[in-house]
Amino acid sequence: MAHNIELGRRGELVAAEHLEARGMRVVDRNWRCPHGEVDLVLRDGDCTVFVEVKTRTGPAFGHPFEAITAQKLARLRRLALAWCEEHDHPTAQIRIDAVAVHAPAEAPAVVEHLEGIA
Repeated sequence: MAHNIELGRRGELVAAEHLEARGMRVVDRNWRCPHGEVDLVLRDGDCTVFVEVKTRTGPAFGHPFEAITAQKLARLRRLALAWCEEHDHPTAQIRIDAVAVHAPAEAPAVVEHLEGIA
């Protein structure tokens, strides 16, 4: 379990660095409410972006994006709205993205970013 938590933290750090290098700005990390957790909240120009990060060390459990189900997407939409309500933030321009981090122990991480998944 501790390994999975550490792997998730590493993936979120790698994802945040990758997105910041693309000009986005992190405004929140691991935001929680009774409905769940948003890994990263960023600003991309005028758009607020909610990011689900999935990290894997290898292919044994499939591609990281395979873990993002229709149920997970529905939860992410609810979480995005809850975050906006809590932060008194307009919801006119929001986007939900996914980042897959392939992070083998013996090699540099590789990042895949999908914009607007929901």
